[in-house]
Amino acid sequence: MTVPRATRPHMPGYGTLPADQGTGLLPWSWAESRLRDSHDYWVATVWPDGRPHLMPVWAVWHDEALWFSSSRGARKVRNLLANPAVTISTDDALNPVVLEGVAKVVRDTVSVRAFVEAVNAKYRTDYGTDFLDPDVNATVRVRPRWVFGLDERDFGGSPTRWDFTADRR
Repeated sequence: MTVPRATRPHMPGYGTLPADQGTGLLPWSWAESRLRDSHDYWVATVWPDGRPHLMPVWAVWHDEALWFSSSRGARKVRNLLANPAVTISTDDALNPVVLEGVAKVVRDTVSVRAFVEAVNAKYRTDYGTDFLDPDVNATVRVRPRWVFGLDERDFGGSPTRWDFTADRR
C-alpha cells in the first residue's frame, strides 16, 4: 500500500493552523476509509470548450484507485477521453475527501471483473461482467495525484493534503 506524503494545504484567510497544531495532520487511513465507505461520489470533468461538468456516480476504492462506470456515450466519459484530468469528491460535505487525478478507461477483463465484484459487494447489486461490455460501458480507474480532507470538528486544525506525485514514475 502506498502511503502518500501528508502536508497542511495552503489556505489563506481560513484560519488554518500549522501542521503541528489543532488535530494535526489526519492519517491517510482517515481519508481512505471515507473513499471506501462513501455511498455517492461527485465526478467533475471538463467539456471540450472548458466548461465544468459535475455528475454523481457510485464508485469503489480498489487497488489504490477510485473506480466507477458509466455509459461509453455519457458526457463524463467523452470528456475524460478528451481530457483525463478529473476531480472526485465523497458525499459528506462536513468531512470531505476530494481526490484529483488522472482517469483511464480500463478494458481488460481481469480489472473489469474485479471492479464488478467490488461494486456488487458494496452496493449489494448483481451486475455481471456483460453489464460492463467495454464497447457499451466504460470502467474508469482514477489514480490520485493528490487528496484533500478535513474534519469539520477542527476546521482550522485538521485540513490535510496527501501527495501521491512523489510515488508516481
